[in-house]
Amino acid sequence: MSIPVIILLIILGIFLFLVEFLLIPGITVAGIGGAILLIGSIILGYKYHGTTVGNYILLGTLLLFVLTLVFVLKGKTWRRLSLKTVVDGKVNVIEENAGEIIPGDDGVTISRINPMGKVKVKGKVYEAKSQGGYIDQHTKVEIIKVMSNHIIVKPKN
Repeated sequence: MSIPVIILLIILGIFLFLVEFLLIPGITVAGIGGAILLIGSIILGYKYHGTTVGNYILLGTLLLFVLTLVFVLKGKTWRRLSLKTVVDGKVNVIEENAGEIIPGDDGVTISRINPMGKVKVKGKVYEAKSQGGYIDQHTKVEIIKVMSNHIIVKPKN
């Protein structure tokens, strides 16, 4: 096995490791393939070229791997690949004591409630749970109970 082939296998193994770290999270074929290529190329160096050349290949591989990893992490590679949006959504917090909604108020279902859905009460949309079975869309409902993040409703007679 010639030295250029061993160097090519090492470079391909490092490339697969970088793909594993930067693009594909978890342990995948790229990471396993990179490990096999790196270990295999070092073993081939020892087998076909002796201990001295094998040691040089091992040290060279470690040095190249560490330098490549440092270069990639110090560079702006992570910033270009990372998500920069901020999630600013929130859940409606319903305060029964504030008089927003009280049991006995009426509303209309916006979506089908099976058993969770959306209800419009006093011009605002809330997450609602059915007291019993399914409630179709555009059905008048009565509020039974107010929870911290949803309300419990039943169809109005």
